[in-house]
Amino acid sequence: MRVLIVKTSSMGDVLHTLPALTDAANCIPDITFDWVVEENFCQIPSWHFAVNDVIPVAIRRWRKNWFAKNIRQERHQFIEHLQRQQYDCIIDAQGLIKSAFLITRKAKGIKHGLDRQSIKEPIASWFYDVKHHVPKQMHAIERVRMLFAKSLSYSQPDSIGDYAIADHFLTSLPPDNQKYLIFLHATTRDEKHWTESAWRNLIKLIEPTGLKVKLPWGAPHEQERALRLAQGFKHVEVLPKLSLNEIAMVIAGAKAVVSVDTGLSHLTAALDRPNITLFGNTDPKLIGGYGKNQHSIISTDKTMQSITADEVYQQLITFI
Repeated sequence: MRVLIVKTSSMGDVLHTLPALTDAANCIPDITFDWVVEENFCQIPSWHFAVNDVIPVAIRRWRKNWFAKNIRQERHQFIEHLQRQQYDCIIDAQGLIKSAFLITRKAKGIKHGLDRQSIKEPIASWFYDVKHHVPKQMHAIERVRMLFAKSLSYSQPDSIGDYAIADHFLTSLPPDNQKYLIFLHATTRDEKHWTESAWRNLIKLIEPTGLKVKLPWGAPHEQERALRLAQGFKHVEVLPKLSLNEIAMVIAGAKAVVSVDTGLSHLTAALDRPNITLFGNTDPKLIGGYGKNQHSIISTDKTMQSITADEVYQQLITFI
C-alpha cells in the first residue's frame, strides 16, 4: 500500500506527523509513504523508516516571485514528480487552502482530510473525497494520529505515539555524548523569548556542574544573541551554523535541553531527549512537548519575564 502525505510545514507540524506514520506502519505491514514537504524541512521525513520518497515543495519561496519563468518551471517539475505515482490513499494533514489547492487536488488517488468542523480553513475540505471528524481539543499529535487511523481504517493504538527517528542518530553521536546541555534560546516571536539576563543566570548556575552548554542559532541576529549569552563563560560554546541534520545530531547527544517554544523544541521531543520548555502566553496543552521526559514551565502571569533561572535550574538538576 502506497500513501501520499501532504504536510508541508512548519517544523513542529512536520515532526508532529511522525508518530502517525509509526502507527500506520505497525498496523499495516506493507505500507510505505511518500511525503510532500517544504524544502527547508525535507530532511525530517527521510529519518523515518516508513518513508519511501520525499517530494520537496517550495511554496514559501515561490510566492515571492510566483510568475517568474524559473519559478514556473520549478512548479511544473514538482507537479510532474507528484503525479508519477497513483496512490492508494492521499492524506492531507496540513488542512490549509493553499496546500489543498496547489498540491492535494493535483495528486492521483482518493483524497482524505479533515471535515469542516475539524479543520483550520474549512474551504480546504472541498478538495477532499473523504472527510473525517477529529476533535479540536486534542494535542496536535493525537489529532494527526486519529486522522491517519480513520483514513487508513485501522484502530488507533492506545499507547503514546512513537516518532521512531531517535535510532537514526544513535550510531553517529558526538564524542562528548551526554556531557553537555543545549539551550534553545531562539524563536520567531518576541513574546516567546526568555530574557538574556535569565539565560545568563541559568548559565552561571550550571557552571559548578562541570557540564558544557551549547548554543545553536539559525539567523545572524540569533548568533549575536548567542555570543552575548556566552560572553565571559568558559563552559559555553556558540555552535557554528548547522544544517537540520547536524543540529539533530547535536541534540541527540545532549544530556538535557532547555528551550523556548520553537520548532527545535519539538525536534528535541522527537529525539527522546529530556527537555524543559518555557511558555509565556502560549498554552502547551495542544502543541507542547510530547513524548518521554518532556516538561513545561508555564508563566504564572503569561509573560516570559516572570520565569526565573532558579525555577528552571531546580527542574534541570533532576536530569543532570
